[in-house]
Amino acid sequence: MFDKTLAELAQGLKSGDFSSVELTQAYLNRIKAEDEKYNSYITVTEEQALAQAKAADEAIAAGTAGAFTGLPFAHKDIFCTQGVRTSCASKMLDNFISPYNATVVEKFNAAGGVMLGKTNMDEFAMGSSNESSFYGAAKNPWNTECVPGGSSGGSAAAVAAQLAPAATGTDTGGSIRQPAALCGITGLKPTYGRVSRFGMIAFASSLDQGGPMTKTAEDAAMMLNVMAGFDKHDSTSVDRAVPDYTADLNKPLDGLKIGLPKEFFMDDLDSEIAERTQAAIKEFEKLGATVKEVSLPNTALSIPAYYIIAPAEASSNLSRFDGVRYGYRCENPVDLEDLYKRSRGEGFGAEVKRRIMIGAYALSEGFYDAYYNKAQQIRRLIRDDFAKVLSEVDVIMGPTTPHPAFKIGEKTSDPVAMYMEDIFTISLNLAGLPGMSVPCGTVNGLPTGLQIIGDYFAEQKLLNVAHQFQLATDWHTQSPQGI
Repeated sequence: MFDKTLAELAQGLKSGDFSSVELTQAYLNRIKAEDEKYNSYITVTEEQALAQAKAADEAIAAGTAGAFTGLPFAHKDIFCTQGVRTSCASKMLDNFISPYNATVVEKFNAAGGVMLGKTNMDEFAMGSSNESSFYGAAKNPWNTECVPGGSSGGSAAAVAAQLAPAATGTDTGGSIRQPAALCGITGLKPTYGRVSRFGMIAFASSLDQGGPMTKTAEDAAMMLNVMAGFDKHDSTSVDRAVPDYTADLNKPLDGLKIGLPKEFFMDDLDSEIAERTQAAIKEFEKLGATVKEVSLPNTALSIPAYYIIAPAEASSNLSRFDGVRYGYRCENPVDLEDLYKRSRGEGFGAEVKRRIMIGAYALSEGFYDAYYNKAQQIRRLIRDDFAKVLSEVDVIMGPTTPHPAFKIGEKTSDPVAMYMEDIFTISLNLAGLPGMSVPCGTVNGLPTGLQIIGDYFAEQKLLNVAHQFQLATDWHTQSPQGI
């Protein structure tokens, strides 16, 4: 049962092979038995999940069920969930019980989904390894000595370890695609504004975007059908019709034009990942695609630009956590200044503090023009690079990460080395483009991902391309040893 995709589970529910309550209980039992190895969940919502599953079974029996009714999944613990702790993996919000639902949560509730729990993550989504979590690092099911990636590492680990058939994630600089690649699953970052950010605790508001993390592209399409859409509560949400993302999955790829950026094959790229990427490209050529080398000349500038813009926005967004309104509050403050200093000093972890300080510095008088404005100018150059290339090709492809999963603790003392793990993913967030990662091989027993990039609102095309690749290969069906 646990190796089935969402699509297969939906068919099983429809044909009566099992009930949603039986399916949900099976996953809850598995989480209890196995998650101690992986630390992929922060909160398991057993009582709520079984109540939702019971309601789903009643809807199925009444003939009023939708495509997602009764299917279990997990939410990244960044989505506010009414009556459930929403911690953002931070001591600052360890005691926060959300009084309302994020729009994404409301959409899954309306679709009849069954939430198994809230998954582990880097604190406030700041990290590339899931090591900054207040609750301890999540572990990669392919090798528990390695990181699962971040910040959506708990979601990726839960799906890879078959502790959930699917999960939500968020992507600010690669935080869906990078952990998806490192854990051998499928992850999709939609176009900025395609999925509502209302109730998704903000890290960097102009970069954050929620999306699905699943076993297959078909499952990602099912999830995006639920998640996507305009939201009047989110001023950055785009008022644009939502297609059926499953409708075009089986379109042939004859005539598909693929761009291969030379900048993605840099000296620091693991040679075996480069080989797996090139082998994946050859599969697309067999499917009727043509390939041309293209250039994204400002790719190397994406890391420095991102690490000015994202911390600047984070320093503003996280100013609300001050020990006054909600969340962590220090004990026995002597005055208001002491309350602010100690609540924030004790409530935030090291990586969050680092980014707040970088952001505050970049926005300070005398440095705003030199750093923040310059980073925004570079952001425009990166966007223009993509626009030029995407006027010539249908999709851009390359490796998702420069290396396979690294050991827990290996890069914690070198933040710059950690930041460089997102070199291929960050530029999409700066441009607001959609992208996804699909499994395309293994390197020393660890998975690696192929990144597929499209034009704005081209998620349907990306899912079609990924699905056809998965019909022709079996990398997405492989599981960690012992699972």
